[in-house]
Amino acid sequence: MSLSLVNPLRFLGLAFASAALLASPASAADGSSYDKAVEKAVNYLANQGQASDGTFSSNTGIGVTSICTLGLLEHGRTPLDPAVKKALAAIISHVKPDGGIYVEGTTHRNYETCLSLLALSAANKDGQYDEVIANGNKFLKGLQWDKEEGKSEDDPFYGGAGYGGHSRPDMSNTTFLMEALKASGTAADDPAMQKALIFVSRCQNLESPHNQFGFAAKNPDGGFYYTIAAGGSSQAGTLDNGGLRSYGSMTYAGLKSMIYAGVDKDDERVQAAVAWLAKNYATKENPGMGDTGLYYYYQTVAKALDAYGEDTFVTADGKKHDWRADFTNELISRQKDNGSWVNEKAERWMEGDPNLVTGYCLLALAYLNDNDK
Repeated sequence: MSLSLVNPLRFLGLAFASAALLASPASAADGSSYDKAVEKAVNYLANQGQASDGTFSSNTGIGVTSICTLGLLEHGRTPLDPAVKKALAAIISHVKPDGGIYVEGTTHRNYETCLSLLALSAANKDGQYDEVIANGNKFLKGLQWDKEEGKSEDDPFYGGAGYGGHSRPDMSNTTFLMEALKASGTAADDPAMQKALIFVSRCQNLESPHNQFGFAAKNPDGGFYYTIAAGGSSQAGTLDNGGLRSYGSMTYAGLKSMIYAGVDKDDERVQAAVAWLAKNYATKENPGMGDTGLYYYYQTVAKALDAYGEDTFVTADGKKHDWRADFTNELISRQKDNGSWVNEKAERWMEGDPNLVTGYCLLALAYLNDNDK
């Protein structure tokens, strides 16, 4: 998982229902409640969370600033809004000659550049950031593990992205890479996206022509774990037989990434991921992780289910869920009186930082409330 930042079910009788459109989460969860929650969160970031130099939680790098900026942009603030304008200037101040966007000395160049590109792409209404975005896109492709780094296609590192110049690739960094490449104009069939898909497919507990590594046979449940590289690792732990446990945030991230890379809904990888999610549908916890990484989970769920494009989700017990309303209601119920959100039960991955978590929640709400996003 990052410093913190899925779906057919025709598999074993499980399915996302392609039923008639349900009410939007705003109406299903009470439009006034939704609007009030968003307004309070936006005001919190602009009036309490932001420093005078335009940053948010700058001690952590530029990533949180980018997440919060994107959250503001997704909810009506424009690039000329004072808070957004200052934040964008702060992001631009970290553009490097190599095209990356990161603070000097960081070991998180991929993470920070990906998030910066997401914010700048959302703000780029008149083309003023075209050159910066194009250079950032090229920089990210250069970080990806491939033959230039001495990794052949049969190497578990191949196609992934990670922390630092020489560290192992992981699902979180790779899915942020794919999201940033997509936002900055990279097509699903681009070589970089397809190389990333190779890595993502190998982090799934599914034996297939796309995954011939041994972990899948030890826990063939169709979910995703953190990384296949460097001996494999799951944040949810290891089974007695050495298998890697699947968990919610990475399984939604895997499904989102497969969709971004153009994988069809009928593909066995998508089918298996959705089957796992149908057995582990949860609004109150990150399945397999509990409260840990919970708000990263929420924004990943919203992006993934929105990308899949169905409006109901059928769980393993046959129940249909209006997932937009389910997750919108849950997020609204967790908001603090001052408009922020924070993970008080599990601060790991920086979720004790209300700026980061409020940014995550604004992103989640934007995807939950927009069928055409």
